[in-house]
Amino acid sequence: MLAGKNVIIAAHGNSLRALTKYIENISDEDIINLEMATGEPVVYDFDDKLNVTNKTKLGK
Repeated sequence: MLAGKNVIIAAHGNSLRALTKYIENISDEDIINLEMATGEPVVYDFDDKLNVTNKTKLGK
């Protein structure tokens, strides 16, 4: 990503929940309430320091 490449991650819900927790800096208490729809792609945009600048959920 630091080289400007796009990355696609496809995984099981719990793995995606863990990645989302890390990427969005979600607390242990708040991650329990995170709803993740099956098959709904999420696109993150990052700055050059890998901070999230935008999050888009692509509808079905």
